[in-house]
Amino acid sequence: MRPATATAAAVTTLLGVGAAAIAAGRYASDAALKAAGRPLPRDPRLTVHATDPGHVTLTRSLASLRPGTYGIEGPGVHAVVGPVLDRVPHSADTVVRRLERVELGTLEPGVRVHFTPELHSGDPGSALGLDHEDAEIPGELGALPAWLVPGARSTWVIALHGIGTTRRHPLNLVPFLSRRQIPVLCLAYRGDEGAPRSPDGLGHLGDSEWRDVDAAIRYAVRKGAQHVVLLGWGPGATMALHAAADSGVRDVIRGLVLDSPVLDQEATLRNLASARRVPGPLLPLAVRAAQDRTGLRADRLQEVADPAGLRVPTLVFHGPDDTIAPWEPSLELAARRPELVTLNTVRGAPHASMWNADPVRYEEALRRFLTPLL
Repeated sequence: MRPATATAAAVTTLLGVGAAAIAAGRYASDAALKAAGRPLPRDPRLTVHATDPGHVTLTRSLASLRPGTYGIEGPGVHAVVGPVLDRVPHSADTVVRRLERVELGTLEPGVRVHFTPELHSGDPGSALGLDHEDAEIPGELGALPAWLVPGARSTWVIALHGIGTTRRHPLNLVPFLSRRQIPVLCLAYRGDEGAPRSPDGLGHLGDSEWRDVDAAIRYAVRKGAQHVVLLGWGPGATMALHAAADSGVRDVIRGLVLDSPVLDQEATLRNLASARRVPGPLLPLAVRAAQDRTGLRADRLQEVADPAGLRVPTLVFHGPDDTIAPWEPSLELAARRPELVTLNTVRGAPHASMWNADPVRYEEALRRFLTPLL
């Protein structure tokens, strides 16, 4: 009986380990893919220590020291901060930044906030004073809410936010585009607030969401667009690549603007899970479980992001400080198709925050890119 007992115990142990591994993999993949509406894991919670007219004092960290203009969010609070103010007194544990405005709530000492690339808390009307239409776009899973900011041109920009942000993120660029009379469609896609839920409740890093982009392009054409430029951040940029390769109306796509594109799914899944404090030994499980649960396949992304397959001018904003989507694939994309791809390297900016780090330089590069396409 002893060998039988030992065998049974061993089988039970293996089953227990297997079940634990499956549970751990599921937890880890949730951490990687259930990011909609949650701040990205790169954004630590910081304390507001003091506010004065035009100034806000925050906990000193790499986040609060980063260059540029950002939103800061907390419970019931949204404000906009500008550069660090070097000539203002501060302690060794704090940093003072210019306080541009408070858009929502009251910024008081003790409030805990995190940085976000989203500057605005409302819609194009309440946030920017721009006329707009609340649109509903027929998608394969149901109606997709969108904001349409009209313009006189026949080339539209369809804006696609990324991980940890909403369709408010593209509002950073809407004033720039609106001044040039470019119609802008800010899309909420599957998994977003107000949009249909994906069947498995998970994000797919653009692998399935791109079909909502296809629906948005068809909507734009029905509304009079002759051409579109797809502008996406993170997985939104990946969605743009999928649409450019696979959409039945891809011929109306005149250009792509890719900000912090996710071009290596496994690396991004691993980085997201790691940043959400998934233990190192579980990271391979996180990647494998996410792929199994969502049907993500690296070969599909490799196909749509293959430099040889690009057919339209492409502008890429990316940098080495992106800890979510590695920038090396963007370097390769630009190196292999220099006649079509322009890479603007942005240093000191986290994922999907290339505009925030240097808005003037970003918008000038975008102006040069868009002008011949309009």
